[in-house]
Amino acid sequence: MSTQADPKFTPAYVRTVPEKPARTLLIGLSLGYFMVLLDLTIVTVALPGIGADLHAGLSGLQWVTNGYTITFAALLLTAGWLSDRYGGRRVFLAGLVAFGALSGVSAASASLTMLVVLRLLLGAAGALLLPASLAVIANAYADRARRARAVGSWAAITGAALAAGPLVGGVLTDTLGWRTIFLVNVPLALVSLIITLRLAPETARKQRGGLDLTGQIGAVVALGALVYALIEGPERGWAAPAIPTAFALAVVAAVVFVVAEARAGDAAMLPLRMFRSGTFSAALLAGLLANFGLSGLLFVLSLFFQESRGYSSLVAGLAFLPLTLPTAFNPVYTGRLVGRIGPRRPATIGLVLMGVGALLQAPFTGGTAVDLAATLAGLAAFGFGVSFALPSLVAAITGPLPVELAGIGSGALNSARQVGASLGVAVLGVVLGLSSSNAAGTRWALLGGGLALLAGAIITGAGLRGPSASGAR
Repeated sequence: MSTQADPKFTPAYVRTVPEKPARTLLIGLSLGYFMVLLDLTIVTVALPGIGADLHAGLSGLQWVTNGYTITFAALLLTAGWLSDRYGGRRVFLAGLVAFGALSGVSAASASLTMLVVLRLLLGAAGALLLPASLAVIANAYADRARRARAVGSWAAITGAALAAGPLVGGVLTDTLGWRTIFLVNVPLALVSLIITLRLAPETARKQRGGLDLTGQIGAVVALGALVYALIEGPERGWAAPAIPTAFALAVVAAVVFVVAEARAGDAAMLPLRMFRSGTFSAALLAGLLANFGLSGLLFVLSLFFQESRGYSSLVAGLAFLPLTLPTAFNPVYTGRLVGRIGPRRPATIGLVLMGVGALLQAPFTGGTAVDLAATLAGLAAFGFGVSFALPSLVAAITGPLPVELAGIGSGALNSARQVGASLGVAVLGVVLGLSSSNAAGTRWALLGGGLALLAGAIITGAGLRGPSASGAR
């Protein structure tokens, strides 16, 4: 009697991994990742429209942006645990359904509070999609070379989403209204869901320790309380009882998080032994500062373009093209460069370009031809800086870690970047709110963001000790 399984009687959920996974599967998984990243940037140029329709001030618009990044950053490592524990395919499908449904409801938001709550939930759903999609790719591509190419194609979505976000957001906001920027996610989620259901193999479940619940709660409370204090401080008054209380809560929660990680050992959400590597610590801090500048300045400049220069949402989206276009094509060159010389110099050059791009625009917040030329040149330098810095930091952070910690290291970098994004919007929003005018606030925000990015360049130049050229290859 043959022992080979009859495919007619093989349960649908026990899918074998094909020798050559269909390109369609990679497209489906990449669509999920694209949707998550698109949501980070598509909202940017729609903020003035949201503010006018929902009667939101500066702090309200900060919450619309940060509601998404706070939960995304705080839950990303736990999402990786869930992906291992319950299978990447299941977690990815659950994330897709939640993200598509929440996006559709977001388009019907009747109040600012409702929209912010939905943005918090969207961030949690987005956190499920990122590690789960990587798990499915790793399971579907058994050959290491093919897997590396698949992950490279998946990661290239970062630049495409950054490039598409402001432009698509501007077109939709100007023509159909800001609510349609959320409806974009519904068909994307549906297509990704159909492809994944049909083609994605079942991923193995790993036996992992219990969920680091104390550490997770500490991370969420620390980040949420800090961002709350920074956003609400200018409006409520820094001496209002809620603000010092929020700062104190953030400190206590951060201490709880560190103690929980130290006691959890290998079951920790973020094992503290990883920080023994100076390169890991430097890359993590540099990633935080890179997104501090990127997300903070996207937020500030979007308001500046529309409120001070009088651009429509569409023109504001077009104005960001010098920044976003390099991120769509240059990371391919950056990957090759890192393969030859390692990540330290490309990461440092990238952060220098980002800092210089911000500082170049700071003195020129008027409407003359010289001001416009400085804006275009500064945004182009900033965009090329992003395309050098971010791929290099990904390469740098996985180099010094043992293989079993490489996934956690990558997740930690993504979390650090989104923490930086939340803080960038909060801190530079404070600068904007405390200034006498939007143009003056933009100048100070560009100056502060630029200096933070140059500090990141110093950190990568001194702290990164990535793989040699041969190792990187």
